[in-house]
Amino acid sequence: MSLSGDKKAEMYRSLLLLRKLEEKTVEMTMAGQVPGWLHSYLGQEAVAVGVVAHLRIDDFVASTHRGRGHFLAKGLDTNRMLAEVLGRQDGVCGGKGGEMHMADWNVGVIGSSGIVGGILSTANGVAFACQYRETDRVVACFFGDAASNQGSFHESLNLASVWRLPILFVCENNGYGEFTRQQDAMRVLDIATRAQAYDMPGVIVDGDDVLAVAGATAEAVGRARSGEGPTLLECKTHRWLGHYTGDPQDYRSKEELEDCWRADPIPRFRGHLIESGLLTEESAQRVEVGVDGEVAAAVEFALNSPLPPPEAALADVYGNIQ
Repeated sequence: MSLSGDKKAEMYRSLLLLRKLEEKTVEMTMAGQVPGWLHSYLGQEAVAVGVVAHLRIDDFVASTHRGRGHFLAKGLDTNRMLAEVLGRQDGVCGGKGGEMHMADWNVGVIGSSGIVGGILSTANGVAFACQYRETDRVVACFFGDAASNQGSFHESLNLASVWRLPILFVCENNGYGEFTRQQDAMRVLDIATRAQAYDMPGVIVDGDDVLAVAGATAEAVGRARSGEGPTLLECKTHRWLGHYTGDPQDYRSKEELEDCWRADPIPRFRGHLIESGLLTEESAQRVEVGVDGEVAAAVEFALNSPLPPPEAALADVYGNIQ
């Protein structure tokens, strides 16, 4: 499935929006405006944008404690997402979910979980529902390299394979599980090789190359829609900041961090678009100005949103059974 020029331009704008809103959110966290922790997505934007490029609005995504990039790429409202991070009443979950627990089924956002590997079985359930209802909808489930050591990972991949569920397992391998290097927690270098145990394709891509991610996703989504079952896609990427905002990253060298920044996916894609004639320096600047305006509007919206009233703690506790 090829990408049109308009689609690539849309992807570039999405990359910029993820980057600039995340930079602003980190800044607000360090200023004490965000309650609790913030787990930055800076550096990994190409994975979210590349995968979502081949999803429809009625498809689903599921994510982790580092999931805001996935949700923005899928279409979550910028204003309401930032309000949720700030714990405000106008947030997508009324300010009660925070940065780690968001959901909006109107745009196919199943939700996220702070439990490592905890979202995989939930994503399987939604994929089963898509299959049971005889639709061609698919689920993209994002998780980190450390989650691949959890029992939920192996059980979910096994069941998805047995039932040929329409799901794409997307491992964002940034090399760290919190503060622990991948090589200190597992013997395999490529997590995608674990797909062999469950008789499903295991694909490795450069997670900092948005076109490489999109290309691998197109094939995996095509398989899922046609009833051929799941795929494990390992995107090798870089986490620019620590596990949480404020993490001093004493466990990483200056040279390693410089390698991360050199892998920046945005100038790589920008260069491709300019060389292809799909973007000029002037049009790129206009896109950036537009994104800056959207981020500024989101900040204003979120800061002007009130905190939830005390009685809101008693709402949304029970569902309505029809």
